[in-house]
Amino acid sequence: MGQKLKIAGWISIGAVAGALTTVQLQAVARGGIAPLPLEELQQLAAVFGMVKTDYVEPVDEKKLITDAISGMVASLDPHSVYFDKKSYKEFHEGTSGRFVGVGIEITQEDGLVKVVSPIEGSPADRAGLKPNDLITRIDDTPVKGLSLNEAVKKMRGEPKAKVMLTIFRKDENRTFPVTIVREEIRTQSVRGKVVEPGYAWIRLSQFQERTVDDFATKLEQIYKQEPNLKGLVLDLRNDPGGLLDSAVAVSAAFLPENVTVVSTNGQLEESKFTYKAAPEFYQRRNGADPLKRLQDVTKGVLKNVPLVVLVNEGSASASEIVAGALQDHKRAVIMGNQTFGKGSVQTVRPLGPDTGLKLTTARYYTPSGKSIQARGIVPDVMVDDTAEGSPFAALRTREADLEKHLNSGQGAEVKDASREKAREDAMKRLEEEAKKTPEQRRPPELGSDKDFQLAQAINKLKGRTVLVSKTAVVEPKNEKKRTEPG
Repeated sequence: MGQKLKIAGWISIGAVAGALTTVQLQAVARGGIAPLPLEELQQLAAVFGMVKTDYVEPVDEKKLITDAISGMVASLDPHSVYFDKKSYKEFHEGTSGRFVGVGIEITQEDGLVKVVSPIEGSPADRAGLKPNDLITRIDDTPVKGLSLNEAVKKMRGEPKAKVMLTIFRKDENRTFPVTIVREEIRTQSVRGKVVEPGYAWIRLSQFQERTVDDFATKLEQIYKQEPNLKGLVLDLRNDPGGLLDSAVAVSAAFLPENVTVVSTNGQLEESKFTYKAAPEFYQRRNGADPLKRLQDVTKGVLKNVPLVVLVNEGSASASEIVAGALQDHKRAVIMGNQTFGKGSVQTVRPLGPDTGLKLTTARYYTPSGKSIQARGIVPDVMVDDTAEGSPFAALRTREADLEKHLNSGQGAEVKDASREKAREDAMKRLEEEAKKTPEQRRPPELGSDKDFQLAQAINKLKGRTVLVSKTAVVEPKNEKKRTEPG
């Protein structure tokens, strides 16, 4: 395993560009260059020369080259990115969960920046930004036409510096400015509590460098408070992904030792790999096993405690790895809504001391060989967001909705007419919702006593009746399965 990982580069499995994308750092990038298409390169050189000599005004040669690289990489899929000096630094900041900015996870929609979710406790959260808000301007710069990386750059900056975001809120049909003071964002990726005697809830909002340690610490606290644990809810809703080794470790906390957690497969030999529930697949570079103390403190309870995993359309990548592994091994009941469907692996390779390339190099597969790419994990029990249903679920962006998304590799995608109809109905409902006050539209906090899906998860653990969704729409299945493990 060691040699394969040494040449694998940095493995990134974050959900969307602009989120806190994170990586698994490895030592050596792949060497060697593929044969070059000389005729096409001559054309590229000719165009470069014409622009340099004939354009109406002088152009920056370096910018021309970097823009050409950016365009080439961006044409591949939504997750392959060229990092210039500044974005490369910001990317590294994201791996630790610490950076200076406003504190939002974002994606693109119709050329604008869409808020996936504000990071809990961040300046954006305190300023009242909401999921699905559209950012139309950053200070005086229109967002239309900017790449996602360019938008991220403009929102990040120095601590205590102000940035003004112009927000279009669809459900209120209004545009308004919000001035936010940038600060260092230290994301807390783990929360948890004893919900009631015998039953606990633990939430992962991202998979970062400290997530596994914080996860272990929180579960130790829960177990000490409630040693007679009868059931646990693992909440991965709106978790956009992160470190691969963190996902393997969280899965390993609940699975038998050495079973398959996830496998990857791509064009490169080092992209064909299987990760198992064993310390050597997730332990830190200092050789420490972050789960050993947890298993000792809890006396192995976590391997057998009844488990429900909550997911939704915002659960992506690393979240899907965990949910898929626990589902395939029948270790947990997956509840909620169909996940985002980001099942591709990105490898980050340095191009120099301060630039790099994040390139999609593999798809990943659940233990049974199912590709998650452009499909996601379908819960065992579909549960709505609220007792009244999930009226706007069909409007949420998923991997399959992204332009130039990678297909599953397991059969052609099928457009689902029922989902299109659901979207039309959701738009009509949205118009009605716009008439309500903001307070009436505010969703209940995850983990609160008004969290409908959490209540249904506790019902499932207790063997009580669960209010199953009557409206959820599942994306069509791909029939073909992968037969060779990665």
